[in-house]
Amino acid sequence: MTFINPKTDFAFKKIFGSKKSKEILISFLNAILYQEQEIIQDLEILDPYQSPRIQGIKDSYLDVKAVITGNKTVIIEMQVLNVLGFEKRVLYNAAKAFSIQLGVGEDYNLLNPVIALTITDFEMFPNNAKVISRYCLKEKEELTDYTDDIELVFVELPKFNKSLEESETLTDKWLYFLKFANTLKDVPPPMATIPALKQAFTIARQSKLTKRELEALEKREIFIQDSQNAIRKAKLDGMREKAIAIARELLDVLDIETISQKTGLSITEIQDLT
Repeated sequence: MTFINPKTDFAFKKIFGSKKSKEILISFLNAILYQEQEIIQDLEILDPYQSPRIQGIKDSYLDVKAVITGNKTVIIEMQVLNVLGFEKRVLYNAAKAFSIQLGVGEDYNLLNPVIALTITDFEMFPNNAKVISRYCLKEKEELTDYTDDIELVFVELPKFNKSLEESETLTDKWLYFLKFANTLKDVPPPMATIPALKQAFTIARQSKLTKRELEALEKREIFIQDSQNAIRKAKLDGMREKAIAIARELLDVLDIETISQKTGLSITEIQDLT
């Protein structure tokens, strides 16, 4: 038995945004957004396509969109690649989800709060050790709230480092599921006792997918892997260019062997610069 990778957008949508996912999504959102309190009693999963009301404004697509208890809208995006401008895309989608609630001539008082939940497979905030962080509009000096109508919640999976045995809370178990489900062969006993998690594993079971779904998932995973490799290569190329620039500056100061030790370049590479 193997499970699909919840970190790919295709799998994430299937597990959390399908018609069978209501109880899964309620459990997941209560764990992540409300510290495991049963605040969300019911929800409605919506079409994640956000159509603009004004012609010419950019369309946007989400992984999951739902209206929860209290008429709040939750938009969820699972992001594997750290692409340029992603942090602005989060703001754009949150602002759009807030603004498109109103029709022409409707009063602003009809606007309901929006929570933008963003799950990343990379670190967005390297200087913050928290796995789950929350942002809202505040006064800069006194930190008083302006409004909680738009809230940004981030889950950074690389910062979650608990083992299965250490994952005691429901929040921990959901984070473990997101990060490691595709590496498991069976449903871990501590998770099998939780109905929503057990159902999530059932949907994630590869044997349940059609041939077309498996092909779509495989193509998506190949695309993500290729993109990650391209990003790594770009970073390595950039680091090498920096090393070469430093080596050039040191040629008249240090011997070739010392420059090699300091820059990581080979002696042959440094000799080619002379």
